[in-house]
Amino acid sequence: MTPNADIRAAESLLAFWADAGVEASYADAPIDRMAEGLAQLSARRAAVSAAIAPSAARVPVKPAGPDISQALAQARALAAAAPDLEALAAAIAGFDGCALKFEGASQSVFSRGRPDAPLMIIGEGPGGDEDRQGEPFVGRAGKLLDRMLTAAGLQDQVFITNTVFWRPPGNRTPTPAEQAVCAPFLHRAIQLVGPRMLLLAGAAAAKSVLRSSEGILAMRGRWFDWKAEEGDLELPALPTLHPAFLLRQPAAKKKAWADMLMLSERLSRPHRSPEEGA
Repeated sequence: MTPNADIRAAESLLAFWADAGVEASYADAPIDRMAEGLAQLSARRAAVSAAIAPSAARVPVKPAGPDISQALAQARALAAAAPDLEALAAAIAGFDGCALKFEGASQSVFSRGRPDAPLMIIGEGPGGDEDRQGEPFVGRAGKLLDRMLTAAGLQDQVFITNTVFWRPPGNRTPTPAEQAVCAPFLHRAIQLVGPRMLLLAGAAAAKSVLRSSEGILAMRGRWFDWKAEEGDLELPALPTLHPAFLLRQPAAKKKAWADMLMLSERLSRPHRSPEEGA
């Protein structure tokens, strides 16, 4: 191509850009805008990562939960070593393996009632009144339970305790892990009291003691067999509605009363040896 042709080509190109509205040139050489944009993006990403890294290093690591297996082994040893209910209550008070002890509870809450009762009542856990007074079922729900027991003629035949011995925060339902580490103390209490049968008050108690996933409305009014882990003790157990539930749903009292009458009738039968059954 001749110099004149080059000039004419350049003039034609300039005329084209002028018609397109381009009035000035900002550089003498072409620039790869895509490469330039990618470089800027990489620089911004590196800056963000550098800013985040120190903050991430300052995030506290959540401590691991309690070693359930170790706490369970300790609970079993303490429970087995308790020769009577008084010693068992002291062992529970000194036990540090249940996290509930350190979540706002003011004291351990073990039991009330007759130490050789033919009937053991097991609830889920202490509430606010129980935490203050140091005995289970002493609040509004406990007063309702006492009235029902009196009406059924059972007021002097019960030993009352719970699946856990410290008040859960906000009166929430105790977790299976919390119930598990307290279970050896509960089982030892059953051995020491020697009841003829168990009354399980509420879903949390029934599910934990019977190792069941059924709901309380399906379980109540039915007899189950509770067996000790060691296999040396077996007792009939009757799940029923928790008195606190009855305070919220008075219409359900009829079902709970039917359970209480069923329990009273069975308890009034002549006592048989373990070989003969309850």
